[in-house]
Amino acid sequence: MKKPLQIKIRWLATLWVIVLSTAAQAEPTTLVYATPYTPNHTFSRADRTWMRWVDEHSHGTLRIRAIWSGALLSSDQSMTELRHGVADIGLITPIYTRGGTHLLRIQTGFYSGAKTYEQQVAMYRCLAGASPEYAKELEGLKVLAVQGGTLPGLLTRTREVRSLNDLKGLRLRVPTELLNVLRDLGADPIAMPMGDVYSALAKGVLDGVIAPPDTLKSLHFGEVAKFFWQLEVPRGAYPGRAMSEKRWDSLTNADRTVLEASIPIWEAAIAKETRDAVQSGMAEGHAQGIDFMPVSPDDQRRFNALYEQDAERSARALSRLGIDGESVFVDAHRIGQGIERTGAVVCHGDVDAAT
Repeated sequence: MKKPLQIKIRWLATLWVIVLSTAAQAEPTTLVYATPYTPNHTFSRADRTWMRWVDEHSHGTLRIRAIWSGALLSSDQSMTELRHGVADIGLITPIYTRGGTHLLRIQTGFYSGAKTYEQQVAMYRCLAGASPEYAKELEGLKVLAVQGGTLPGLLTRTREVRSLNDLKGLRLRVPTELLNVLRDLGADPIAMPMGDVYSALAKGVLDGVIAPPDTLKSLHFGEVAKFFWQLEVPRGAYPGRAMSEKRWDSLTNADRTVLEASIPIWEAAIAKETRDAVQSGMAEGHAQGIDFMPVSPDDQRRFNALYEQDAERSARALSRLGIDGESVFVDAHRIGQGIERTGAVVCHGDVDAAT
């Protein structure tokens, strides 16, 4: 017969194992989120809204630890860095990524007709759902938010632009998808990360930048440029927040369910903060004496036609890489025409039937 002391010791040991196991189960999972932006940037405010939502709706089982200001992820290698576990979740910019995102980068030039943030995001999902190339270029990543934006115009330092003819000779920072369009119009376009534009404008390296009005305040462009030509430049959507697929697979089903449910929350927060930033940027611009100049209907139509022609040319050029970009462009063109007619985003079939 076992002695009472031995029984008591074994009982206490078993109880301690149970306590430790329960404590381990109760320990929240911490996910590291990294972004190149400061905590108070427009995008970061949306990120913080998402973090609070995840904390609340996971009932404390998920914790997001943010690393701000580019201390962990770079702008041009963020997708690769996420795949290798540098962070768990991060802000990604496929349009600046070096290599491996040929379609993701080019397709942002296919969004003629999509004018609202919601239309852009819905159109992206239509295109991504129809082309397997999107998943191929995003291999190793779980997308947690698709990002659209407001339609940019042209901000210039010292030269007024009132027509497309005034673009000749101007050195402009433009999105990748506009390089050929602006070159055809006689400008000297270059691509560079937005974070480098302020200093380039201040030094006179750039004459202007294709950018939305919110940058007048958020990136302080109103301090170094004085004219805003209100040309409507189509804006494409792209995956803007993603998670390492390996880290995703390591989570519990409950945690994955929370993060899946958070996708529309994050996208709605980005949309809200982006729209609020535009209003704030416009107000800041007026206060700083920025001259806002309208575009003529003829110039807008001419620009739209050039934009579409170049998008189709770029789509066909992807065939040299074994990518069927043309079918993606055809889908985008059809969806965009449907939006212009009815305002509805319809992935397949007759758009008029959805109204």
